[in-house]
Amino acid sequence: MPNDTWQPPSVLLTVDLVIFTLRSSALHVLLVERGIEPYKGEAALPGGFIADVGEDIVDAARRELREEADLDAAKLHLEQLGTYGRPDRDPRGRIVSVAYLAIAPGLPEPEAGTDASAAFWCPVAEVASGHRPLAFDHRQILDDGLERARAKIEHTALATAFCTPSFTIAELQRVYEAVWGFELDPRNFYRKVQSVPGFLVPVGADRRTTKGRPARLFRADPWQGLRPPILRPLSPSRNEEV
Repeated sequence: MPNDTWQPPSVLLTVDLVIFTLRSSALHVLLVERGIEPYKGEAALPGGFIADVGEDIVDAARRELREEADLDAAKLHLEQLGTYGRPDRDPRGRIVSVAYLAIAPGLPEPEAGTDASAAFWCPVAEVASGHRPLAFDHRQILDDGLERARAKIEHTALATAFCTPSFTIAELQRVYEAVWGFELDPRNFYRKVQSVPGFLVPVGADRRTTKGRPARLFRADPWQGLRPPILRPLSPSRNEEV
């Protein structure tokens, strides 16, 4: 017989966003300063509650990005990163969050709104070093987003989206270094990217970057797959693996 005393558990749903961009050749993440409790005054990823039962989850993510940082999510490719539901992740109750990831070049300065008292781009290294703690379980969400971003530039030409339409291999290397978080050996990197069929297409022009020989210019489709992939070194000290 059906259990007439059973009631569904009270679970609330939120969205969180990990938005990465490059600024001054360093990887940055979008953060807000919370204007309300819990964690008032602390840094966090932008996000918030689903508005009502009729709002789609990804629509809620776009709305929160617009409301908390005044960024137009229509210009971003949001992909679902993961679902976070540890029972003690939020002091307000049993709250599950669906996190979304976007990686894009040239994003503008954010402007705070709704329950955020500030919105800003923060160097990822500042969070990774522990100098910028994050509220809730947002450090874990950020770490997962960072790993996804690092894997993406291994398997796709996404790194070229952060370059000008035509770029040198040295400029492309700086993007990989910014996302992966360590320096690469130039000779090994040059050999690796040149070994991927169809990855880089010469544009028939050179750019003089030093007093030496002009550097060749290339272009690429940021969304093409790389076969074989450009794998990260096993560790920062093993650049011979690039």
